[in-house]
Amino acid sequence: MVGLIMLLVVGCNQEKSANEGAAAAGKFTPGTYEGVSKGHGGEIKAMVTVSADKIESIEITADGETGSIGDGAVAQLTADIINTQSLAVDAVSGASESSAGIIEAVSLALEKAGANIADLKDPANKLIVEQTKQEDLNVDIVIVGSGGAGLSAAIEAKEAGKSVVILEQMPIIGGNTNRATGGLNAAETTIQEENGIKDSKQTFYEDTLKGGHDLNDPELLRTLVDNAPDAIYWLNDMGAGISRVSLSGGATNPRIHTPADGSAIGPVVVNVLSQKLKELEVDILLNSKAVKLIEQDGAVVGVEAIDKNENPFKVNAKAVILATGGFGANSEMVVQYRPELEGFSTTNHAGATGSGIVMAQEVGADLMQIEQIQIHPTTDPESGYMFTEGLRGDGAILVNKEGKRFTNELLTRDVVSQNILKQIDKMAYLITNQEMVDENASLAKYIKEGYATKGDDLSLLASELGIDSATLEATLKTYTQFVKDGKDTEFERVHLTQSLETGPYYAIPVTPGIHHTMGGVKIDTKTHVLKPDGHAIAGLYAAGEIAGGVHGGNRIGGNAVADIIVFGRIAGQTAAAELK
Repeated sequence: MVGLIMLLVVGCNQEKSANEGAAAAGKFTPGTYEGVSKGHGGEIKAMVTVSADKIESIEITADGETGSIGDGAVAQLTADIINTQSLAVDAVSGASESSAGIIEAVSLALEKAGANIADLKDPANKLIVEQTKQEDLNVDIVIVGSGGAGLSAAIEAKEAGKSVVILEQMPIIGGNTNRATGGLNAAETTIQEENGIKDSKQTFYEDTLKGGHDLNDPELLRTLVDNAPDAIYWLNDMGAGISRVSLSGGATNPRIHTPADGSAIGPVVVNVLSQKLKELEVDILLNSKAVKLIEQDGAVVGVEAIDKNENPFKVNAKAVILATGGFGANSEMVVQYRPELEGFSTTNHAGATGSGIVMAQEVGADLMQIEQIQIHPTTDPESGYMFTEGLRGDGAILVNKEGKRFTNELLTRDVVSQNILKQIDKMAYLITNQEMVDENASLAKYIKEGYATKGDDLSLLASELGIDSATLEATLKTYTQFVKDGKDTEFERVHLTQSLETGPYYAIPVTPGIHHTMGGVKIDTKTHVLKPDGHAIAGLYAAGEIAGGVHGGNRIGGNAVADIIVFGRIAGQTAAAELK
């Protein structure tokens, strides 16, 4: 989580009234006024400067908002408010809470300025803004997608001396990386060594192969495992502060690396990468959707795209890197390959539609294991919001609506998901206590945001959940004894880290949701996109969830972030090195 302060002063010389001669949308007492509201992650402050009849500038301070989400929301909303001289503006897709907080803070400031808020919220009073069109571009490398893979690729390509532009169809950067809650898997790291953890790359390889049902491409998997430690060091050199190591499902040893306080890794990764790209002056075009790859003489030489106003434009390039992610938010595409997943919620952001896969297919790309789609065991039953696997690694247990444990919580995601689906209402509860809250920033955040039910003791917790208190108390008593004895004779959980002996207690309801699409376009270890005959498509590269083969039939928690950084970096390096 990062602080962001953005000052936007936008001239309105291109604005014209929807009704010539109409009065201004609102009249103000000139000056600068402050409004304070609540956003997604904390307090949002708006400093709004007005003249007698015009909103002149808006300065937003939102220390608690995720950098990539807050930046995008601030830039779009402040521009919209100033350009239209109106509060009747749309929320930014993917940043609804941040958007609402920004609009409210600006409204409160304008209210102090004597504005008629009702008039400002009336769409009929908005000024019409002349649309602008994105011009065609010429660059060495165009990257489609601004998640962790795309951002990593851009940094490597730019530092190799190439001109780079990123196209992002959403109004904010980060993609699914913004939602990554766990950490980054790596073995034989100096961080593990400093924490007294013994692990090996070979064990990491074997765990991932086993978790992927032996379907993983061996060469891609070896590339992931061998390069994961450097991915962490690279991020830390940019200020990521990844220094904590925990255990995740399917891992023999603790190897999931997280920020020091246990907070979600995704926003941290997006923040450090985006800050680096700002330093490198790499352009990121938001609300810019790639729709087709441009081919010439058998090679990919650019992208056809549309801007936020649906105007077409082209990016002519010597190389294209696809980092568009998977298709977990495209229910039709999911059902096409896995009919039994119809109706499942998703943990994916709205932009995970598989567009890059479709574009690659149109130029002859082969697909690999496209039917391999993972459901995550612990998502919110109502919203699909995902709770980090690290909670179970740190000591949380799962109980059903009868108050009983029903699984080894540290089995792979697919197995735990199937075990939850066998329970009443296809749901369960993650049980934690205050001791865990004090040690895990992610858990504290879930509680703050209202996902958990609290009970000062187990009897009160059971009453709140509608569970038989005697059963829940017996379950916890048995589990506590397992921890003390160092052996789980019921479900054979090996890592017993928290006794959960004392309250207060917290319960988070969970159910499986569509999480990761392991299949995608076929690539080699240098991220070239391959045809069915095994030959590379000249000028085309892919990295991240768009590519198949790395994770096989099931992804181990912590491997997605490793995947996007490792292969994103390789894509940027390879594309830059192969430019003629």
